[in-house]
Amino acid sequence: MRCMQPEDAEYMFDLNSDPDVIRYTGDKPFNNIEEALNLILNYDQYSKYRMGRLNMFLKSTGEYIGWCGLKYHQDSGETDIGYRLKKSCWGYGYATESGKASLAYGFSDLGLPSIVGHALKENTASIRVLEKLGLKYMQDTEFDDEPGVLYKITQTEWK
Repeated sequence: MRCMQPEDAEYMFDLNSDPDVIRYTGDKPFNNIEEALNLILNYDQYSKYRMGRLNMFLKSTGEYIGWCGLKYHQDSGETDIGYRLKKSCWGYGYATESGKASLAYGFSDLGLPSIVGHALKENTASIRVLEKLGLKYMQDTEFDDEPGVLYKITQTEWK
């Protein structure tokens, strides 16, 4: 896992071009690689909050598999955990493994009091990952006028 870099633009463009990958995200595909590059160049989570979405690569091959990490939402004051993987990498535990590393960083290194996770109700695979990470269901909510759920874990619960 590492910070997004300009040379990752093509990887991220390809990831967001798969309709199955972005089905539950509310995101639209990038129109071109330049849009992906623009996101990377203007991504300020690392410098502002010492956290952010991190691109993931398999140790054994160096293959790009997606991203995972924490994101601070200034409007709500919450930090959320998120992940997005190439479809060919679903079901191998990569989201759970990288999610555990992200929680450890958030709680141990940043001293966050809590971390939340959001998912659309239909996205049962993402909800399972949140539960494997120890996040607990808090409430139903809506995302882009779609039924969703909010999960949360506190530093005390994580320990």
